Amino acid sequence: MTAPDFSGVSHEEAIQRASSLVPALRERATRAEQARILLPETLDDLHRTGVLRALQPKRWGGMELPFEGCFDMAYHLGRGCASTSWAGVNLLIHHWMLGLWDEEAQQDGWGSDPEALIASGVATAQGKAWAVDGGFRVSGRWNFSSGVNVSSWNMLGMTVQDGDEAGSQFLVLVPKTDYAIVDDWQVLGMRSTGSMTVEATDIFVPRHRALSVLDLRGGTSAPGTRTNPSALFRVAMSGFSGHVIASTLVGNAQAALEVTVDTIRQKSSAYTGAVLRDIQAVQMRVSAAAARIDAAYGIVRSDMAEAQAFAERGEVPDLERKLRAKRNVSFAVGLCSEAFDNLMTLGGANGTYDRNPLQRMFRDDRSGATHIQFNQDMNYSTWGLMALGGDVRMPTL
Repeated sequence: MTAPDFSGVSHEEAIQRASSLVPALRERATRAEQARILLPETLDDLHRTGVLRALQPKRWGGMELPFEGCFDMAYHLGRGCASTSWAGVNLLIHHWMLGLWDEEAQQDGWGSDPEALIASGVATAQGKAWAVDGGFRVSGRWNFSSGVNVSSWNMLGMTVQDGDEAGSQFLVLVPKTDYAIVDDWQVLGMRSTGSMTVEATDIFVPRHRALSVLDLRGGTSAPGTRTNPSALFRVAMSGFSGHVIASTLVGNAQAALEVTVDTIRQKSSAYTGAVLRDIQAVQMRVSAAAARIDAAYGIVRSDMAEAQAFAERGEVPDLERKLRAKRNVSFAVGLCSEAFDNLMTLGGANGTYDRNPLQRMFRDDRSGATHIQFNQDMNYSTWGLMALGGDVRMPTL
């Protein structure tokens, strides 16, 4: 069967397609949590609409939207189900990332199926590699591989242990036949992302399936930019990777606001009979939450649009701008969590029931916010050191 071609889908149409899934995703969210993976019908919807291929090269049938299109897809999916959005945007961005690989690797991954899904385990410390003739021997154990159960490939991080490249870090493209999935995803939130652990032992990875992490810094060093020459594939992912998944958390916070507002419009106080919308404290908490969500939306999306604009000008952001982006995304995710603090207060005791979607959204927010990309202590202090004239050396950024 020939894979559908989405190369003619506009940015506006793509947003409409993602937004149209919100009602179904909200209806399925509880069942998805119980399954702990993307539901088959949801995966069908993501394939049918082409949402997962929003940043894939057009020559492979993708939409090749600008980088901020990634935000738009994840934000609207997040309004429906944060777990679906989190897993979905991981699968989406890996379609973009494969476009950076050598053309032979792109043919390996997409030649027989341009819709083939790719998971990841990008922590380079979790994989070890030894140089051999024609490539590497790789072993490791990588956790948090979102969507791995539905993926045909995985992008796994590794560090070379020997030879002239000892200490060098790569991502390697590995078929699912070369790794085992460990079903250990029993967690507080983001339960239906299927972010299980993968293990590989002494597998051979040909050299063309290895991409240096230095090629994620932006510009034209990545071999895939020769066959995918548009500005999109020159975006500096190293400074803006946290924005990809933060988009989900902004959408999830917006969903919580929408659910809370709808509930308050319909409900009076069970004790006093007062109409909740007429209580000033309620009005103020709703406003405080909404303002934080709007601010987070603006910060994350505008940073991503700026990353695209740098690439379109043929420029790579300097280290200060990348560190500022990492500072910004940490702040934006913090705003989403602050918004939830206001909304959960308004939810009261009823907000703690499993049947209340607000409780699931809160757990998803807190779980997503623990990602290392959003660590405020690290991201604030690093930018602050540079701003104050300190010496910051981050060669992979």
